[in-house]
Amino acid sequence: MQTQTQTHSGDDRSDIEDVAAAIREGRSLRPAALYRIVVLDDQLNERHVDLADPVPTARQILQAAGARPVDEHSVYAILTSGEFEDLRLDETYDLRGRGAERFVIFQTDRAFKFTIDDRQLEWGKPSISGRVLKALAGVPPEAYDVYLEVRGGGQDVLIRDGDLIDLGKPGIERFITLIRDTTEGLLALPDADERYLSSHGVVFETVSDGTHTGVIFKQLPLPAGKFNHAAADVLVLLPPGYPDVAPDMFYCDPWLTLQSAGRYPTCADQAHAFQGRSWQRWSRHNTAWRPGIDGLHTMLKRIEHALAEAK
Repeated sequence: MQTQTQTHSGDDRSDIEDVAAAIREGRSLRPAALYRIVVLDDQLNERHVDLADPVPTARQILQAAGARPVDEHSVYAILTSGEFEDLRLDETYDLRGRGAERFVIFQTDRAFKFTIDDRQLEWGKPSISGRVLKALAGVPPEAYDVYLEVRGGGQDVLIRDGDLIDLGKPGIERFITLIRDTTEGLLALPDADERYLSSHGVVFETVSDGTHTGVIFKQLPLPAGKFNHAAADVLVLLPPGYPDVAPDMFYCDPWLTLQSAGRYPTCADQAHAFQGRSWQRWSRHNTAWRPGIDGLHTMLKRIEHALAEAK
């Protein structure tokens, strides 16, 4: 982010209290002639602004930042949690006790709400870029990807740094950030998978059997009335190089038969031994995999589709 300083002719620079420094040092603000805050624009470029009042109104912040006309702008305090707090124009904000020194300014009269990593935020513009979403999430942009989360069985959409997302469109409301990671014979899942499964309430266990590593989705719900069981453990084996290399088949325990036919589904009648259990192998080969994009969220969707379409 670029940082500039708002200058004031005649200011005594030795009598400026830096609000950010006070917060970092865990102390109260000292009495001073000016109180320094950080103001961001809608691209999150930063600059310093000095205020004469430690309890300013949003209007005073806008005036000090040179936002004109004031009535056509909005101000949000960026809290230490990363969430935004909307300030009304004539509402005071006590810098001495709120623990926030950064404020973002928009020229707009409408707020667009969305969540990122389960934190609800508001944005004062109808469009937002992938780079800004990463900055709002507080993740290193070179190490993380951000996705538009698609509910109801759809594939989550990768948003690149330069992509502009229209927050006004229906369904544009939930984003997640996932670290780019590769597992080479490790017992831990990539952070991307851990965060996705946890945030979606999927109960899972990472397991190992000799040189093979896998993840078991615990008691995954099955299509109602389709099989002889309502739920089953589902195993996915992770190949060396995952997530850049695709997992292939999946395995169920207990074994599933079709209620309507009283038999195993097609290509699901072979056993596979893993961790002392006999798993039902579902031969559903993966021919399309996007390194850096796909992961266990992709496999879950493939498994759900295969179970729903089984004959």
